[in-house]
Amino acid sequence: MPPEVRIATYNVEWFDSLFDNKGRLHMDRRWSSRHDVTRAEQAEALGIVFTAMNADAVMVIEAPDTSSRRSSVRALTHFAESFDLRTREVVTGFANDTQQEIALMYDPAVLTVRHDPLASDAAPRFDGQFEIDLDVDATLDRVVFSKPPLELSVTTNAGQELRMIGAHLKSKAPHGARTRDEIMQFAIANRRKQLAQAIWLRRRIDSHLTAEQSLIVLGDLNDGPGLDEYEDLFGRSSVEIILGDGGPHLYDPHAELALQSLLGAQPTTARFFLKDKGHYLEALLDYIMVSPDLRARAPQWRIWHPFNDPRCYAVPELREALLTASDHFPVTLDIDL
Repeated sequence: MPPEVRIATYNVEWFDSLFDNKGRLHMDRRWSSRHDVTRAEQAEALGIVFTAMNADAVMVIEAPDTSSRRSSVRALTHFAESFDLRTREVVTGFANDTQQEIALMYDPAVLTVRHDPLASDAAPRFDGQFEIDLDVDATLDRVVFSKPPLELSVTTNAGQELRMIGAHLKSKAPHGARTRDEIMQFAIANRRKQLAQAIWLRRRIDSHLTAEQSLIVLGDLNDGPGLDEYEDLFGRSSVEIILGDGGPHLYDPHAELALQSLLGAQPTTARFFLKDKGHYLEALLDYIMVSPDLRARAPQWRIWHPFNDPRCYAVPELREALLTASDHFPVTLDIDL
């Protein structure tokens, strides 16, 4: 039987703020960008979480910045060395200007990984432009990714080949809007753009499934409610678009449960404090979706939620670290590869 591999996705809030321009951790008592958490406290909490996960690969969402002065690879390599993590190799794709990269940390003894962006007539490379009619006016709109997905070719030490795509889809806040109507217009336009990006990503997924390639799509899809004004155009959330229907589709048990029980209990992967409400809001934002052939291998998913996962709650140090490290919690997939 092939060995079991653990793959994780983890959105680390304000990860970039923990490093200097040489990629070294700020292990001090100055405040981090997280509320009421020092830089040393957040870094140490992340070290505890990454060590506890003991994953063979971690798709880091909101990874440290890559720019003329900074390097996500350098920062994450130093982070792995600081906490003696197995995931000491780092691969990134197309850099962006948001200071929130997408990067894969992995154990080179278990996996061989390379950035392998592809293109086709149906779906250009993720650093290109995608043309789609967003508002049914017979005019093609050009869509770009502010955070281009990370498309990888992966081979396990057992010889299993698969594709992996790390994604961070996010509908921008309506910056610059002043009136209620402007806020609504900006919000609708940004939501339409996010759904167009989901369609772009789904077309790349279709090409892999048609070729019967093993595929994992993981990351933060940051989905929200649909907009009635555009039901005829899209009709589905970005999560539903990426999962697909009417043929080979991806599978994530948490997404399936959430879509089947809109008014019932749902799994959650993120926890945000609402200052104006005085309480926390939880949401399902992070996913690991797999192709049908990988689902047939009976993989096991786990959300490392400090209150909802008994194994996390039972270890006070890990429970507190998960709350301190980020406003998202990791999701892991254990699968024989």
